[in-house]
Amino acid sequence: MKRVVLWVALIILAVLVLTACTPGSTSGGTQSSQGTPEVTQSAQCLGAADTAIVDLKCRKITVAVENAYLPFNYILVATGEPGGWDYAALKEICTRLHCEPVFVEVAWDGMIQAVADKQYDMAADGVTITEDRKKMVDFSDGYIRVDQRLLVRKGETRFDSIEAFAANEKLTLGTQVNTTNYETAKKFLPESRIKAFEQFPFAVQALLSGDVDAVLIDETAGQGYRGENAENLELIGPSISSDELGFVFPKGSDLVAPFNQAIAAMKADGTLEKLNAYYFGPDFKISEGDIK
Repeated sequence: MKRVVLWVALIILAVLVLTACTPGSTSGGTQSSQGTPEVTQSAQCLGAADTAIVDLKCRKITVAVENAYLPFNYILVATGEPGGWDYAALKEICTRLHCEPVFVEVAWDGMIQAVADKQYDMAADGVTITEDRKKMVDFSDGYIRVDQRLLVRKGETRFDSIEAFAANEKLTLGTQVNTTNYETAKKFLPESRIKAFEQFPFAVQALLSGDVDAVLIDETAGQGYRGENAENLELIGPSISSDELGFVFPKGSDLVAPFNQAIAAMKADGTLEKLNAYYFGPDFKISEGDIK
């Protein structure tokens, strides 16, 4: 009898251990110690079949996000809750498509390749639509056009454009690795004058500390990173490049068409405009100091 009880206890313990070790089995918004992406938040099934533009029948859609890219996605320090344009937009889209967005925190470097490999159903991380990326993945229709600009310390007088910046060989530019910002930087500067960071918050901190002289960043994100540093940072100069952003899907994904229909509907009824006006406008108050 004791032996039977012992075996039952061992079986229960093994099940508990295996459950605890399953990647993405806990909510949170941070990488595990082994670097395994963890589920950040599941919004549950949204919308209803009878009102859906396309009924995805409560399909769970894994959405790769960085959780470190204002104002698109972030984790609030005070509450541990995720938020941002991506979370709000996917909630709205799934309400219209009767589906469930399941957000997974994934490092930017390698995110697009992971979607191409079908590790995730899609990515939503303020991704610029480019011809090179289209060779790897499919994109939704664009949901906003953004300009790349220079983020600098307040009162910067040494340059007022990327051309003037490039002409001063003493200056160093910061940006994020494997982004269109980095590719744009290479058009103006040798790579020896470009410091690439894993995430934009690191580039911004380097700017504040004087380790770089400017950061090349999307204007929408640059406005977010100014935040509480508005007295210390500013965006200067004309647009360096104007690009459209879209959601990323594996090649041939059956989600592209319904997502495009949802985006079109949001454009038509003004929902997308309101969403963009809030997250990319002056009413958005969350800053770098508020997020993890």
